[in-house]
Amino acid sequence: MIQVSNVSLKFGKRTLFEDVNIKFTNGNCYGLIGANGSGKSTFLQLLSGELETTTGEITIGKNERISILKQDHFEYDEYRVIDVVMMGNQKLYSIMEEKNKMYEQTEFTEEDGMRLANLEAEFMELDGWNAEPDAALLLHNLGIAEEDHYKMMKELSVKLRVKILLAQALFGNPDILLLDEPTNSLDIDAIRWLEEFLIGFNNTVIIVSHDRHFLNKVCTHIVDIDYGKMKLYIGNYDFWYESSELLQKQMRESNKKKEEKIKELQAFIARFSANASKSKQATSRKKMLEKIQLDEIIPSSRKYPYIDFKIEKPAGKEILKVENLTKIVDGKKVLDKVSFTVLKGDKICFLASDDMAKTILFNILIGKEKYDKGKIEWGKTIVPGYLPQDNTGYFESDKNIMEWIGQFYDIKDETILRGFLGRMLFSGEDVFKKVNVLSGGEKARCMLSKMMLEQPNFLILDEPTNHLDLEAITSLNKGLCNFSGEILFTTRDYELNSTVANRVIEINEDGTITDRAVPYEEYLEKKKMNK
Repeated sequence: MIQVSNVSLKFGKRTLFEDVNIKFTNGNCYGLIGANGSGKSTFLQLLSGELETTTGEITIGKNERISILKQDHFEYDEYRVIDVVMMGNQKLYSIMEEKNKMYEQTEFTEEDGMRLANLEAEFMELDGWNAEPDAALLLHNLGIAEEDHYKMMKELSVKLRVKILLAQALFGNPDILLLDEPTNSLDIDAIRWLEEFLIGFNNTVIIVSHDRHFLNKVCTHIVDIDYGKMKLYIGNYDFWYESSELLQKQMRESNKKKEEKIKELQAFIARFSANASKSKQATSRKKMLEKIQLDEIIPSSRKYPYIDFKIEKPAGKEILKVENLTKIVDGKKVLDKVSFTVLKGDKICFLASDDMAKTILFNILIGKEKYDKGKIEWGKTIVPGYLPQDNTGYFESDKNIMEWIGQFYDIKDETILRGFLGRMLFSGEDVFKKVNVLSGGEKARCMLSKMMLEQPNFLILDEPTNHLDLEAITSLNKGLCNFSGEILFTTRDYELNSTVANRVIEINEDGTITDRAVPYEEYLEKKKMNK
């Protein structure tokens, strides 16, 4: 349990939160949502004690242990993987370390014996004998191979380290679990396992995530952060969205009726206030008028970019044919005799346990990378547009946003370009920001703007939701559903996969592919049945 009482947080003149009062209770999972910069991650830092409040206090239940998902992937480079997981319960791990050091001693005093006895008692109380098997099970469930459990963290990829830090956070049944973007870098199987773990978790969970399906699956409550205030909703993300939209609609309809009543009363008063026989009725209506108050409708700070991929030239019948494509990297076949044909109307999501395989395939298709064997045939009418996962190279420039976008789109009328950028949430002086200092989310919106202006009839998207907030992801999802051309894409966003894809191609560990002409959810069901 966490009680937040009258909490405010200020950075200089800026107030991030003000007078927050909320109680997080056991058995519930809370999703923190809000626009980028609203302070979701900062609020988790307040709850964990990493930051101090400006005013108010945060209290937790007596003897309750908080566990957080660490974000520094290099913090534990010099430790074994299994030890990093067990560090999730710092008290238990400290006891284990001290106990082991004492057993290494060659001589024991009576005092040492007493201390060791106390340590053994605490070790038993904390279920210490099961610590290592429990840690190993968490690692296994998250897809970490047994041969990696006793390696040093620095020997593993960043993707695996993310999973290990998640296992650390989950270890030892913490009373309060704080998770900031826990599904980042997780594969499908790991995300599904985490969903089931959290659904069965009986203590308090507070999550920040941009994955709408994940929030819907695990959350019992949503905490909406807007204009420094927090409002608690019972239910998952979809329920929050529907109920908040309904509330706004009801308030608008109520105000409309009130405004009509106000006009009616004002007309009566104006007509009969000077009439002696009607003066009492006019006075009565004045009192009624004074009592009518319009509901204050505060627009959300959330803004949805306008994402719509128009096609300049429709594609012909021939789209794309790939035959026996092979790519070897460091002696390993990342792609092995890959063959597939993209047909009219195809929207294909690509899956792979190795992220590099998907990125390499996309880079080969757009001519950014060479391949060893095979054949690629694009239809003569196809104009592909590419959104890379790593867009760093596009922003190594002193250009401002207007100048940057102008190099991809020959337009003389600045007002038209400003209007377009405004719809992508770059308004006012924002358009003069240098592109080399933009945030990840701003760069992602710039790349989407570039792609829209190019008007391709074929889209290739490598993790397009990276750095986007929930609002931008929702807009992107809608834009891709409405796109009339063909799409090849890869994403961990379940909602995007399930609403956009009508075909799934999985790149297997040996570099071959499994091609299924079915929607994403049907693919998952078949995969589950075949296990």
